[in-house]
Amino acid sequence: MTVHIFETAGQLKEAVAKHPVVIVDAFATWCGPCKAIAPQIAKWAEDPEFKDKIYFAKFDVDHLPDLAAELGIRAMPTFIFYKDGERVDELMGANPPALLNLLRKYLGDAGGGASSSGEHPEPPSV
Repeated sequence: MTVHIFETAGQLKEAVAKHPVVIVDAFATWCGPCKAIAPQIAKWAEDPEFKDKIYFAKFDVDHLPDLAAELGIRAMPTFIFYKDGERVDELMGANPPALLNLLRKYLGDAGGGASSSGEHPEPPSV
């Protein structure tokens, strides 16, 4: 699965209604930490551990300021997790180890299971 880019607030609502687990990255093009973590997010979206189990999406807070305000975005990047249509978690900042922990936490809820094989080492902090 790829990282989907939302151009409208409606796309977020549709994704949350359609997919059991959704992670949304609220980013800005001028944000250094957003740029730094983006390649890691793209890798996780393609990783067999998460692919087809977690829906990865992002939106530019400068293009969708009303959505950013509605979601209470105060810093970028902010990652918001949805499970079964409900907002269940949030992480502010580019912190790959913490984000990976949250992905694995909700992976079980997506019909997968957290891998304990050591195949996915913790990424370095950004």
